Amino acid sequence: MMRDKIYFASDFHLGAPSIKESKSRERKICNWLDSISNTAKEIYLVGDVFDFWFEYKHTIPKGFERLKSRLIILIEKGVNIHFFPGNHDLWTFGYLEKEMGLIVHKEPLITTIENKTFYISHGDGLGSKNMKYKFLKKIFTSSTAQYLFSILHPSVGISLAKAWSKKSRLKGGQIDANQLRNELLAFSKNILTNTDVNYFVFGHIHQPIEIELNPDSKYINLGDWINHFSYLEFHKSNLLLKYF
Repeated sequence: MMRDKIYFASDFHLGAPSIKESKSRERKICNWLDSISNTAKEIYLVGDVFDFWFEYKHTIPKGFERLKSRLIILIEKGVNIHFFPGNHDLWTFGYLEKEMGLIVHKEPLITTIENKTFYISHGDGLGSKNMKYKFLKKIFTSSTAQYLFSILHPSVGISLAKAWSKKSRLKGGQIDANQLRNELLAFSKNILTNTDVNYFVFGHIHQPIEIELNPDSKYINLGDWINHFSYLEFHKSNLLLKYF
């Protein structure tokens, strides 16, 4: 079969809310990857693949080896796999590129695929609002914070990260999905004032959404693999939001 399809997915959140539920979700994700393994030319993983990720000097968080091995096998078959750190797995320092072969994008990407222009980002921290989150992200991405976290024993650091994530979920998350969608829509429309973009592709808010911005441009949110199991397929200039 010809490898001529581009796939996008986000928000697997492997590790949350429990190992048992994550393993079940991981199997489903791997089944999806198997189903597209002969047609995929490129795969874009648009953030929060892991509910927590930190690359210590000599170790990484254990688990989800089935997913990692599937990705490596696809890469060895010639599939380009792009990884966008989300707000839950932003601490990447080279392991994913050097050991697995992923193409890591730490900034939003504007790229052309089949003569269509895509703007791709996890979506967190974009727009003019949510200054509290932007401040926290600036701290988390600082070399000082990364160093201080790295000197914690992994058992302590990972436990703290899991507790933080659980607390956030119990509070209903750090964001209002509708508010963030409106902010991302406003952000996309602002980009369109001086840059032609056919498709804005975001994750982060866990809702599969398609909104036409103008006859030549569309906003898409990828949804998640916790409740919706949704993904985007692009083939011969046709864009489809699908469910597995």
